[in-house]
Amino acid sequence: MSDLQNRIKQLKQEKNAVILAHYYVHDEVQEIADYIGDSFYLSKVATKTDADTIVFCGVSFMGESAKILNPEKTVLMPDETADCPMAHMADIDRIEELRKEYPDLAVVCYINSTAELKCHADVCVTSSNAIRIVKALPNKNIFFIPDENLGRFVAKQVPEKNFIFNDGYCHVHASIRKDQVEAAKKAHPNAPFIVHPECRPEILELAVHPKSLITLHPLMPKNLSLVRNLAFCMN
Repeated sequence: MSDLQNRIKQLKQEKNAVILAHYYVHDEVQEIADYIGDSFYLSKVATKTDADTIVFCGVSFMGESAKILNPEKTVLMPDETADCPMAHMADIDRIEELRKEYPDLAVVCYINSTAELKCHADVCVTSSNAIRIVKALPNKNIFFIPDENLGRFVAKQVPEKNFIFNDGYCHVHASIRKDQVEAAKKAHPNAPFIVHPECRPEILELAVHPKSLITLHPLMPKNLSLVRNLAFCMN
């Protein structure tokens, strides 16, 4: 363990802190983290610790979610400039316009969004529970924000609802091309193809059963390079 890692460990004890790391941060950050996972999983984990301070190694909306779920705790973001563009890709004025147009409108907000957007929504969902929650809503009209691709994926599974889509997207998922996936599948014909529903519809169609994002258990390998022969199209 390096001197810096020892110093971080000492500070954690002194401040009664817990370090949470999203699994797309650098390996050296994951090495010092107490828990690794997706943003919602990490926020829930934080509610079960006796730590006074949460150090959230991720983007801004993740820190906001952690604070919402843990209002009595101090939440620190190591990089205050770390952000997710998609988290901002919905317009509050548009939400209010649609509420006037559709009296029974339910605004369904993906957790990957700012706290401000969540305040204007009726329900907040994750990629893994969105279908179940939307099905349970009594509302016929659904405005899904901010991610259009995830909204279209949910709409396909819930055809009895009328969906209004928002022009938002994750630039990383949207950049994945069909030819890239086909080339990867050709190079690794026996590899399972795992795709996140934030990808474009033509990418989802290449998977037999599009799955939601997998949450890593803290005891799973921290180095994803240990997982072999998987074609990942997810964050």
